[in-house]
Amino acid sequence: MAAADTTGSGRQVHLRTCPLCEAMCGLEIHVRDEQVELIRADRDDVWSKGHLCPKGTTLGHLHHDPDRLRTPMLRQPDGTFRAATWDEAFARCGELLLPVIAEHGIEAVTAYVGNPLAHAFSLSRYIGILIGMSGIPMIYSPGTVDQWPKNVSSHLMYGAMWSIPVPDVRRTDLLVAMGANPHASQGSLLACPDLMGEIDAIQERGGEVIVIDPRRTGTADRAGEWLPITPGTDAALLLAVVHVLFADDLVDLGTVSELIEGVEKLRDLVEEWTPERVAATTGITAERTRRLAHQLAETERGVLYGRIGLCNQEFGTLASWLVDVVNILTRHFDVPGGLMFPRPAAWPLTVLPMPGLENGAPNFGRWRSRVRGAPEVLGHVPASCLAEEIATPGAGQIRALFTVAGNPVLATPGGDRLDEALDGLACMISVDNWINETTRHADVILPGMSALEQAHHDDLIWQFAVGSGAKYSAPIFPPTDGRPHEWEILIRLAGLCLGQPMREVDVAAIDDGFFDVLADVHGLDGPTLRAGYDEGGPERLLDLTLRTGPFGDRYGEHPDGINLDKVKAAPHGIDLGPNVSRLVEVLQTPDKKVVLTPDYIVADIPRLASRLDRPADDLVLISRRHLRSNNSWMHNVAVLVKGKDRCTLLIHPDDAQRFGLNDGDHAKVSSEAGALVVPIEVTDAIKRGVVSLPHGWGHDKAGTQMAVANEHPGVNTNVLSPGGFVDVLSGNAAVNGIPVSVSPG
Repeated sequence: MAAADTTGSGRQVHLRTCPLCEAMCGLEIHVRDEQVELIRADRDDVWSKGHLCPKGTTLGHLHHDPDRLRTPMLRQPDGTFRAATWDEAFARCGELLLPVIAEHGIEAVTAYVGNPLAHAFSLSRYIGILIGMSGIPMIYSPGTVDQWPKNVSSHLMYGAMWSIPVPDVRRTDLLVAMGANPHASQGSLLACPDLMGEIDAIQERGGEVIVIDPRRTGTADRAGEWLPITPGTDAALLLAVVHVLFADDLVDLGTVSELIEGVEKLRDLVEEWTPERVAATTGITAERTRRLAHQLAETERGVLYGRIGLCNQEFGTLASWLVDVVNILTRHFDVPGGLMFPRPAAWPLTVLPMPGLENGAPNFGRWRSRVRGAPEVLGHVPASCLAEEIATPGAGQIRALFTVAGNPVLATPGGDRLDEALDGLACMISVDNWINETTRHADVILPGMSALEQAHHDDLIWQFAVGSGAKYSAPIFPPTDGRPHEWEILIRLAGLCLGQPMREVDVAAIDDGFFDVLADVHGLDGPTLRAGYDEGGPERLLDLTLRTGPFGDRYGEHPDGINLDKVKAAPHGIDLGPNVSRLVEVLQTPDKKVVLTPDYIVADIPRLASRLDRPADDLVLISRRHLRSNNSWMHNVAVLVKGKDRCTLLIHPDDAQRFGLNDGDHAKVSSEAGALVVPIEVTDAIKRGVVSLPHGWGHDKAGTQMAVANEHPGVNTNVLSPGGFVDVLSGNAAVNGIPVSVSPG
């Protein structure tokens, strides 16, 4: 929505949803003469109600960034790039890709898709066409860096990998947060605006907030208590909590008791996991562990929330599973104030079942990666496998790569090895808006739109929300005439994989077929419905998923239901209420019950037991992020990176003293994977024996075209991440708890 400024100054005010993270904050974007002058919070937004973080104010900077690509780029023999027409770029893609497929087959082609897809209007809805229609056997993604354990546990417990319950923080009186820092990241697999305000509100109404983390984060500073835990031992702590729940007769399944199977099996599994047994390993005293179990069991409305720090460690799946287990055993599951399943108004395409994995089937390891032999889990292998699959000759070698809105050189373990491998590809095509550390290797870069050049409506993010709603944002700036939208680019690339020149791909026909398939999912006739639309594309898909969602009008069957027109008519959004109990409709397991003790997961408990007997590491590394940073791609915004250097190594004063380091010194940090030199920051806000580096930095590569980022390069912490250090059950990278050494640098 846009309205002329009443002062007659020519300023237009557009209402929009920020697409940068799960908070989905409402914005007022003030524009004059095609320039963004000001961005501030929309105080009337039904969802965020005036909340906004610093990143959301910079969408204008991103749109106007002189380094952002507006035309395709072709890589020259000397490694430089030149601007090209779309016809030239499409033709060059064919010249490079088709010979690879002709000689080696589609098996020699893969893709890496980045996190921004979750927030992108076109890419999120059409990436499935590139993956599915092209015949690419498998893809790589940051999912195996930050969340795959949660997908695995949800798949096995509830029958669907994206049925991930979220903490109902707005109605709880006890929040225990493990490995989560909303002070920096807002929510993660948790959509709630002003989550720090909700943490304050819990305590203001007499509740309690406890943070369990190796570092005293900004969230821990606002909480009532910080419990510093040894990295990678969260599952041991939670098994001890479960032990106490059974031993002290505290188990109460509450309203879901008839839907839970495996309680007695679990009782037997945790019999020997006493708080005393794990205390030395976790760093949490046995007395505090027992009291934590009692707090969770005896609070009427309480919830345990575990996030990225639990996922990207060596026991990520066990820890992620146990978060849900503890909530179930303390009657804090599928009830207000506890762990609940959201109801997105528009169903995301991720909910469609993956062939062969319906109903929570634990048939992982259906194939293994060629070089490492890593087993497939939910269709993925560790992202760190990509470098070796490109660099290692032989049958099945990856010779062509698509990257879509991703920067794996900085985002994945062993990214330095991937950086070396990429130039060995016969073909690399990137859909991206910048020449960054990864795309500098591309043969062709096909730029997408800026966030302000395209419409917006979150689908996947509402899947993690503390309430239901719908908010539509119209484009603010029209794209250059003749420039294809991102969804059209993806369809053309899929057609190219099938041997069609990109310019000749019938985009409309493929889009129509895609719509028809999705309509059929809900028992509707696609061709009949299409007759009611003037054009296709993502807005047509959005209308379909809204109409067939839980609040939809189903094309007139429910006249009071919503559709895209109704959402567009509500410029500040539509509030569809808080989450409701809905476990029965969520469950897709064969017997429609929660599998409390999946065999695949509990078989890993002996591996955790052996961890208790392992000598403690002298020093381990954990990751972190900052409120003004969003992985690697916000570092080209001057107002976000100015000021104090944030790419520093945090180290406890006692550790600094024993290694001969002082605040501000440079230290050499080494692991089995590599080494780097970084300035240190001495602080007591981190547990002894733990150091911390932020992720997403390392902007020191020749050939990138990100001027601001290059002035603030930092170091790439993934140089220290061993590619084979993973959570065994999920293949998720263990980027927290890496053994390291430090010395004066």
